[in-house]
Amino acid sequence: MILKYDVIVVGGGHAGCEAACASANMGAKTCLVTMDMNKIAQMSCNPAIGGIAKGQIVREIDALGGQMGLVTDATSIQFRMLNVGKGPAVWSPRAQCDRGKFIWQWRKHLDETENLEIWQDQADELIVEDGKAIGVKTIWGAEIYAKCVVITAGTFLNGLMHIGRKMVAGGRIAEPAVANFTESITRHGVTSARMKTGTPVRIDKRSVHFEDMEIQPGENRKYQFSYMDKTGALKQLPCWTVNTNEEVHKILNSGLCDSPLYNGQIQSIGPRYCPSIETKLVTFPDRDKHPLFLEPEGEDTNEMYLNGFSSSLPMDVQIEALKKIPAFRDIKVYRPGYAIEYDFFDPTQLNHSLESKIISGLFMAGQVNGTTGYEEAGGQGTLAGINAALKAGCAGSESSFDPFVLHRDEAYIGVLIDDLVTKGVDEPYRMFTSRAEYRILLRQDDADARLTEKSYNLGLAKRDRYDWWMEKKQAIEEIESFCQNFAIKPRLINSALEALGTTPLQFGCKLVDLVNRPQLNLSNLSEVIPQLKEVLNRPSNRKEEIAEAAEIRMKYKGYIERERIVADKMHRLENIKIRGHFNYEELQGLSTECRQKLTKIDPETLAQASRIPGVSPSDINVLLVLMGR
Repeated sequence: MILKYDVIVVGGGHAGCEAACASANMGAKTCLVTMDMNKIAQMSCNPAIGGIAKGQIVREIDALGGQMGLVTDATSIQFRMLNVGKGPAVWSPRAQCDRGKFIWQWRKHLDETENLEIWQDQADELIVEDGKAIGVKTIWGAEIYAKCVVITAGTFLNGLMHIGRKMVAGGRIAEPAVANFTESITRHGVTSARMKTGTPVRIDKRSVHFEDMEIQPGENRKYQFSYMDKTGALKQLPCWTVNTNEEVHKILNSGLCDSPLYNGQIQSIGPRYCPSIETKLVTFPDRDKHPLFLEPEGEDTNEMYLNGFSSSLPMDVQIEALKKIPAFRDIKVYRPGYAIEYDFFDPTQLNHSLESKIISGLFMAGQVNGTTGYEEAGGQGTLAGINAALKAGCAGSESSFDPFVLHRDEAYIGVLIDDLVTKGVDEPYRMFTSRAEYRILLRQDDADARLTEKSYNLGLAKRDRYDWWMEKKQAIEEIESFCQNFAIKPRLINSALEALGTTPLQFGCKLVDLVNRPQLNLSNLSEVIPQLKEVLNRPSNRKEEIAEAAEIRMKYKGYIERERIVADKMHRLENIKIRGHFNYEELQGLSTECRQKLTKIDPETLAQASRIPGVSPSDINVLLVLMGR
């Protein structure tokens, strides 16, 4: 059988689903190839979306017209805003989701997407002709051809699972590994390596003594990920916390000789920021306890996820250790934790569009690029899908491909992709707010301000998203304008200011001056200024979100403007194109390490070159002088 499309997406995980939807919504006839249509966007590890910096990425996906935020809101069973004790630059939304309903909600979105078809099969070979990816062959003999191919195979490429000394080939528990496909790519000059990740034990909640645990409820305020005015209706459930103890550690330590991480069985690198419980014991031998979080898998299931107990120790060691925690003394498990090794491809071989520098028309996204996390995968998938559709000529001429690229001051997705293609990875990459130098510009509250108009102009974000953003933008500006112009008289407000714990006024001022005080905000000021309350109540929906966005813009205006000036200066280096101008090996004014790194990565711009490890400021100055010549 021969099938023909504009874009093929291989893999139905978080990267693949976003890539397929983005491509199809831009008008490309798209085929999503997945091994199991009943496990679309499976949350293989933690059934949660968002977190530190990850929540910002989900909001960016949503602002671009992606689906992850909408699916999360429809299936959320607990929502929390992290880091609210710090500045808004690092506030990060996180939602616990119903794992099963998440899959079917994603399936619904895919089924309703025009131009998108699903083919249930396993990719076996990438078809390449004259240095260009033109399709894939499957294990059942189908040949699927397209102008562009997006690879989002997750942990399935030559996947190998470990529990103790037992090893089983697989891409995920009870699912087969994909052999041969990696080799069909690397034979064309693309390099691959191995990485490792893991997942914890799953517990039957009927065997848990919750009276011996501490409850962790969600937020009372109704937050949501998507900027669109749609909310979920699932029952909100709590999570629970508990600690390990010295007895637990003793049993776990006794099994280290059979741990694949420490007996030489696993050679690849695991995620630094989500370590296994055995890694915690080895790294922090003086700690007598480690926190664990018991999280529900859904509304209607007894299955629970034990966050913090990722492990590949023998199953009897895992279970016996957990029984030493009072809350788990009668524990029953559905399955133990396990580790998995898989192939990934060096991301420095990609352009910022996520297209391969080696094979034209081949795009890669997600864990195959060395990242970890659903959100990082979804962000890459969105950009890969957009650029595959553009490359296929679905928004203009195929011969004049102008890639859609996000810069580091425009989105966390831009930071993520720039880090990958510029610096590469030597361990699974996870996004943090600390990786972004322009955090105050990349807040979770303003992703729509940064990205919706860009996406609408591309043809990805639809009219309803654009109209809602314009309505929201107008409402925010109206609140700001009111606060900047409304005069405050001391005699009318001083008693209220003292009651709110702030200094009374000696002279009149504008309302914005009061908003900027740390003790005050639009909410408590609206209780004493009726005119402000009227302005805040004018938007037809999402009033709290709009007021919060306006307040942040006013309170942090100076910081925002200062960071924008710094970002604009960096853009000058972004505008200096250096690819193709130099043979770096002949530039003796550069350090040896610099010449090697520049030759390997071949950066597009001087700004990208400045971010490559091993390239010093003096090396950049040499290139600036040479560009001047």
